[in-house]
Amino acid sequence: MKRKREAFSDDLRPEYTFDYSKAVRGKYYRRLLTEGANVVVLEPDVAKAFRDSAAVNHALRSLLKKPHSSRSLTARSSRTAQKHTAA
Repeated sequence: MKRKREAFSDDLRPEYTFDYSKAVRGKYYRRLLTEGANVVVLEPDVAKAFRDSAAVNHALRSLLKKPHSSRSLTARSSRTAQKHTAA
């Protein structure tokens, strides 16, 4: 005797079904080219320091507001030391 095929049961809610026949290929492609995609992946240890993307943006903006301090070595004077003579 042949087994009857079990009907496929779809457990998804109706709002999650998608009709791929109405899909448009590359719908957002041009917008991506004009606006660009700025995706930054943080290392896990850095990501732990921030609770969300707003905290990361706040920290980076405060860093950008600080003046760039250029700590460079200052050259010593090439003038030789004058000898002080006692008069």
